[in-house]
Amino acid sequence: MVYLVEDDESIRELVVYTLNSQGIEAEGFSMPSDFWEPLEKRVPDLILLDIMLPEEDGLSILQKLRKRSDTKQVPIAMLTAKGSEYDTVKGLDSGADDYIPKPFRMMELVSRVKALLRRSGKSEGTDTEYTLGNLYVSQKKHQVKVDGEEITLTLKEFEILLLLLSNPGIVFTRAQLLDKIWGYQFDGESRTVDVHIRTLRQKLKDAGHYIETVRGMGYKIGGSS
Repeated sequence: MVYLVEDDESIRELVVYTLNSQGIEAEGFSMPSDFWEPLEKRVPDLILLDIMLPEEDGLSILQKLRKRSDTKQVPIAMLTAKGSEYDTVKGLDSGADDYIPKPFRMMELVSRVKALLRRSGKSEGTDTEYTLGNLYVSQKKHQVKVDGEEITLTLKEFEILLLLLSNPGIVFTRAQLLDKIWGYQFDGESRTVDVHIRTLRQKLKDAGHYIETVRGMGYKIGGSS
């Protein structure tokens, strides 16, 4: 199930229709006040949020969703006509998993939605656990702990951490991280990766130093310098 909060009726109806035609159940809401009640009854697998909304802007909704225990790990993509780097970074820094500027092509949107839904289901199967100093990560449980304290990460932050931990000593360039984590070229916007790495380090607190910056190349965890 995908929830879409979009006040433009033509865009909302087209997105819902397109997703339904691709076998993805979707429901659209024109106002934030229409969105909160259904959320209490059913938590979706993905949320698409427009930033410019009446009553309450999308970034405010995003921050509230990230504070709730039932939606803190739900993939969230921002839809907006704003295209500046500041707005992109602000959305990603607030916990968004993707940022899709308008106008967008419907099949591109479908591709990104499918990628987010597919990646959010990675917890199935056998578990893989990683321990590095005071850092503990469980892939299946989608659990991260530092000094025994559970840390809440967004889907993308968790995937970056998991990728680095599962490839100790391997340096990943920004382009490689964009391709492996997002599954597409994000308009060449390497700033996306930098923002996620920065917030990931902050959330990991003392364990954040395990993520090393390799000047002129990218990022890695472990291995010799």
